[in-house]
Amino acid sequence: MSASSRSRDEHPDGHTQSGAGSRPCCLVTGEVTDYRRRPFALLAEAEGLEVLAFGQGDERIGALTVRGTSQRGAARLAGSGRYRAVICGLGGRVALPGSYRAARRAGIPFVLWASIWAHPRTPAHALSYLPTRRLYRRADAVVTYGPHVSDHVAAARGRDNLFEAPQAVSAELFGRPIDPAARAQARADAGVEESEPLLLFVGRLEREKGVRVLLEAFAQTGEGRLAVVGEGPLRGEVERAGARVRALGRVHREELPALYAAADALVLPSIPTATFREPWGLVANEAMLQRTPVIATDAVGAAAGGLVSHGRNGLVVPAGESAALAGAIGTLLGDPGLRERLGVAARADVADFSEEAWATGVSRALAAVGATRSASASTLGACHQ
Repeated sequence: MSASSRSRDEHPDGHTQSGAGSRPCCLVTGEVTDYRRRPFALLAEAEGLEVLAFGQGDERIGALTVRGTSQRGAARLAGSGRYRAVICGLGGRVALPGSYRAARRAGIPFVLWASIWAHPRTPAHALSYLPTRRLYRRADAVVTYGPHVSDHVAAARGRDNLFEAPQAVSAELFGRPIDPAARAQARADAGVEESEPLLLFVGRLEREKGVRVLLEAFAQTGEGRLAVVGEGPLRGEVERAGARVRALGRVHREELPALYAAADALVLPSIPTATFREPWGLVANEAMLQRTPVIATDAVGAAAGGLVSHGRNGLVVPAGESAALAGAIGTLLGDPGLRERLGVAARADVADFSEEAWATGVSRALAAVGATRSASASTLGACHQ
């Protein structure tokens, strides 16, 4: 490439700019879940975005195009010259390093979307520890789930070009007003009388979710009912936990808001394991949109990340300590006034954790590396003057 053509087509840092204003960004991930559809579509509207999904097929979501591919295919597409920047999540043993290398070869910015706040501690994961830290350092920008993840990333790269895009759910769905009849039906389905307090768990029925700790803690309390939503290997233990506990199995996403409204508190008792530390816990956002206070452990990202605040909109207890969890459950279920105060604050506080705020956070990272739609277009125009 001649010096004159390089000055036309590239930033001094090597990021290719030819046609950048008209090219979309790409986001490499496994699949587009229901929770990601609107946030990704909002980012597509603002920035021009295509998702390269190595766990699903092609799809169109408003302004968003989803291209189904393999992990190797995602990496090839990322470096194809079709995109002005690459955004990539931490998942994908081939897709992640491949997309980073593809972005470097193509001379375009690489933005890492980071979700973990403690690296898994198994021998297999030890092999990925140093490569992951190198990605933290070498990415042009990093977008995180919140301050707990930012602190983890900052230990490797510092605070330069480190941005937060808050975890969010649909306020339209989960914050909608619930008809009293629907609330009453949800309580009846949970097997609870109107005068009884109802504690709710929603999640996978696995050890890391703290299910056994929850059952032990709830057995120590003397009032209320516990409704358990979800499936998993511990379903049998839930079903054998006694008359005060009801296993509801899977509940459709559209039916969850009424159940949150019916509950007096939601509990997230997750515990850290060698392979897992709860990245966030979106059920906290969902419940708080219905003014339902949350009891979470300090191993839950939504607590470490600043959404669930002890004594303001919920209660936070040490992970794995059934006595502490039982005390928090007893305190909240036994005090209607406290539940009301925490619930009002919960609804107010969760408003900042919106899908729009997620898209804005990612746009800020793109702007920092000169890869927003407007910045790319203006840079292109300046380079051609």
